Amino acid sequence: MNVEEKVDNFNGRGEVRELVPVQDQNSPANIMRIALTHGQDLVEVEKMLNLQIKWEENEAKKDYHLAMAEFKKNAPSIKRTKKVSYTTDKGTTSYSHADLGKSSEEINTELSKHGLSSTWKTTQGESKITVTCIITHKHGHSEETSLSAGADNSGGKNAIQGIGSTIFYLQRYTLFALTGLAPHGMDDDGMGSDPEPEGSDEFISPEQLKELVKEKEAVGMTDKLFLRSLKVDVLSELPANKFKFAMGILKARKGN
Repeated sequence: MNVEEKVDNFNGRGEVRELVPVQDQNSPANIMRIALTHGQDLVEVEKMLNLQIKWEENEAKKDYHLAMAEFKKNAPSIKRTKKVSYTTDKGTTSYSHADLGKSSEEINTELSKHGLSSTWKTTQGESKITVTCIITHKHGHSEETSLSAGADNSGGKNAIQGIGSTIFYLQRYTLFALTGLAPHGMDDDGMGSDPEPEGSDEFISPEQLKELVKEKEAVGMTDKLFLRSLKVDVLSELPANKFKFAMGILKARKGN
């Protein structure tokens, strides 16, 4: 919206300056004002109001995508800096992943430069926890993505710790998915020290995670058995180069 400066006379010296918004001649708001001035009925005014709302929503959506495009020009590089190691009767598992607190701070710092902010909402069903990440632009438009998983009971966690662990994992990956970012840095997720093919430093994508969960539920395979077969503790931490192997396990079970 354009702004023009109007000088009002105050004590004869013209000292008060008032910023007066200037309506775009073709904006729905200005058209509606003209319609009311010319005695249009309420039905016509309502149509104008609906047009105004749709126009503003479309403008807000465009602003959101422009802001995201600017964000991605200088998006932060996410590193796997947090080390995890624990021992069970099956041996020692150790791996590294992107720290949620550090990653969120870096991402939100850059998002805020473009009028964007992120938040999460969480719901819990009988067997699944669902986390939804929402990114909102200052002009009102927001977009979101969701992921679901069972409680993470690995490493001797109690029930509350298992729920918290899953929530943090899903928060991390929904934020990465919605911003189009991916962590960098070597991570074998406890799969052993042998060299892996190029690309093994990436986890499966949110889309691959959803596909595996859907297929696993379709064949009736339990989380415990599936994770043990893959030698991982959390499905979202499955290396990307193990995706086909995981799908093969599920297809083999489906054929039985």
